Amino acid sequence: MTDLEIRAVVADDLPAIVGMLADDPLGAQRESPDDLGPYLTALERLRTDPHQHLVVAVRGDRVVGTLQLTVIPGLSRRGATRSVIEGVRVHADERGSGLGTQLIEWAIDESRRQGCQLVQLTSDATRTDAHRFYERLGFTASHVGFKLAL
Repeated sequence: MTDLEIRAVVADDLPAIVGMLADDPLGAQRESPDDLGPYLTALERLRTDPHQHLVVAVRGDRVVGTLQLTVIPGLSRRGATRSVIEGVRVHADERGSGLGTQLIEWAIDESRRQGCQLVQLTSDATRTDAHRFYERLGFTASHVGFKLAL
C-alpha cells in the first residue's frame, strides 16, 4: 500500500467524503450528498481552526478514506492534551484492505506529534465490527458515551 497518500482535505474532496459518510445505514439517514453547501461551510470552519485535522486517504487520484482528528488541551490528567478521532470512513471497496488501520495509525502518530497523552474516539453502539477493529488496534471500551441532539 505504498501508493497511499494521507493529506489535508480540499473542497474538491467533499463529494467523495460525503458519499462515504452516507454509505451506511446510519449515515444514509443523516447525510445529504446532493447538497454540499453545509459541508463547504463546515470545511471552512475546520480550515481556520489549528486544532482540527481533516484528512483524506488518496490512492491514485481517488479518495478512499477520511477521518477528523481534533486536539483538545485540558486540565484533567495533570493538564493533559488529548485527541479525538471522528468521522472515520473507508470506501466500501477498500474495507478489509488495511486502509482503516493506516488511517488510525496516522491519527495516533499525529496525536503524539501534537503532544497528546491520550487518544479517544466514540463509535455508535450498533457498529460492532468497528468496535472489534478499534479494540484490535489497542483501544479500550473504558467509558459510556452520551449525546444530546440540539
